[in-house]
Amino acid sequence: MQDGSLIPRFGRARRDATLAVLEGFHPLKHALRFGAEVVELVCRDRRELDALAARLAPDVRERIDGLSREIAPSVFDKLAPLAPTTGVMSLARRPQVDVTTALADPRSTPLIVLENPRDLGNLGACVRVAAAADAAGVIATGSHDPWHPDALRGAAGLHFALPVARVAQIAALAGDERDLVALDPDGEELDPASLPARALLAFGSERDGLSYELLARAQRRVRIPMRKGVSSLNLATSVAAVLFAWRLAGRAD
Repeated sequence: MQDGSLIPRFGRARRDATLAVLEGFHPLKHALRFGAEVVELVCRDRRELDALAARLAPDVRERIDGLSREIAPSVFDKLAPLAPTTGVMSLARRPQVDVTTALADPRSTPLIVLENPRDLGNLGACVRVAAAADAAGVIATGSHDPWHPDALRGAAGLHFALPVARVAQIAALAGDERDLVALDPDGEELDPASLPARALLAFGSERDGLSYELLARAQRRVRIPMRKGVSSLNLATSVAAVLFAWRLAGRAD
């Protein structure tokens, strides 16, 4: 493939629901660690990439070396709206995520529901936190694709570590055996030890919170205890606070 043909290829990949565009080294590193099929890997300088892999990801260094090819910097800089400073970009096949299978995960770990998240970077940060906490998955509603390159960058490629999918509306999760627990400022104070096993933990946006429809469906409403006068937390911070409170309470499998 000629270097110049990479520009339209990466452009098309940003609109292709079967591909994930990985901008930078950390998304590539995590994608490879968690079994992604990388179909294209280009860099500005192979020696610099190898040195980066030796320092930050020796476990996948050999695979990166076998997949990578060096291209002209003038072409590389046109593959993304903002070229990653680590000098590497890649394409990987998206896994086929079955929401029903994710919901059926038998472990006690919760599954995160994000209702209509607005910021793709913040959505990605939620995925990163959920992967670190070994959550059962992240399900988003709304118009944003949780596999958008901006979300993948915010997650450092950790979409490949757990199921990440979008559903049209929260009703698609109805009928599951998991209890729906809504994060709501008017709920009872969070007690991690009392969270039901395999809960669906639902989070809304900082501005609007959760919809009345979702709150009406919830079996419980809980709030994160905060200093008086502080109205809300960043979405990813809220997800992190609840998940790690749950883990530190000894609830993880």
